[in-house]
Amino acid sequence: MILVKNLVKDYGPFRAVDHISFEVKPGDILGFLGPNGAGKSTTMKIITGFLPPTSGTASVGGYDIQNHPIQAKRLLGYLPESGPLYPEMTVWEFLSFTADLRGLKGNLKGRELARVVAICHLEPVKHQTIETLSKGFRQRVGLAQAILHNPSCLILDEPTDGLDPNQKKEVRHLIASMASEKAIILSTHILEEVESMCNRVIIIAGGKLIADESPEELRKRHPNHNSVILELDLPIEDTVMSRVQSLDIVKSADRRENQLLIHPTDGASLKPALWDLARAENWKIQSLEKTKVPLDEVFHQLTKTQIS
Repeated sequence: MILVKNLVKDYGPFRAVDHISFEVKPGDILGFLGPNGAGKSTTMKIITGFLPPTSGTASVGGYDIQNHPIQAKRLLGYLPESGPLYPEMTVWEFLSFTADLRGLKGNLKGRELARVVAICHLEPVKHQTIETLSKGFRQRVGLAQAILHNPSCLILDEPTDGLDPNQKKEVRHLIASMASEKAIILSTHILEEVESMCNRVIIIAGGKLIADESPEELRKRHPNHNSVILELDLPIEDTVMSRVQSLDIVKSADRRENQLLIHPTDGASLKPALWDLARAENWKIQSLEKTKVPLDEVFHQLTKTQIS
């Protein structure tokens, strides 16, 4: 549904986007990540037709965003970061105005307005002017306009910004519920959202694409992937440390009171070898658990290397 090919955007001598290519298919929720200034918002603005590229192409549903902008934008719903709203309008007036722009008429317009007001929980404030709303409600109004015409592609830039934990959970559930029939790009700094919703992750830094993988594949890039915590029924003494570190697949081990944090060589699976060692040494294993590498650690490692 969304296809980006060799996208480049220059601002004078500064290259904000540097030959980025990717695609997003129906059913994808693509986490679009990168440090501030990496080129994320610029890329999204090009896909949505807000900015022209210096070179390369972006298409939506087969329509090139430059050559067939109206057809492409009919298929798009877009929530920019800190999305612009008309503060003097009421919520209902703004959404009705948006529906008119989208060509919704008659009963269809009424049904779609009622649908987005309900699913974005805007009923209590629909007759308030937007300028009187909290940041969280304004964000929900922005999301409502993005999905009002039931687009096949959604581009959401920080969709839960300003929401409280309960509201964030509701919005995440809403986005996940739409995934089966839509292609969704989700840009966020909240890695928890990426882990809970996204089946793919793209990371860009310095305008370049440096990763395009599933969250689990991304974790495999971390040097501590497949690390384990070993707890025995005896104190972790130097002899125990020495025996564990003698294994070829053990890169290093750190003592933590009566536990060992053990890192593998080249991401090897440690558990079978540690069970065999425990039997040979007559150790009783109290627990042997694989650690989960947080996605933010992988993100930090990849982007720090790229932009340093």
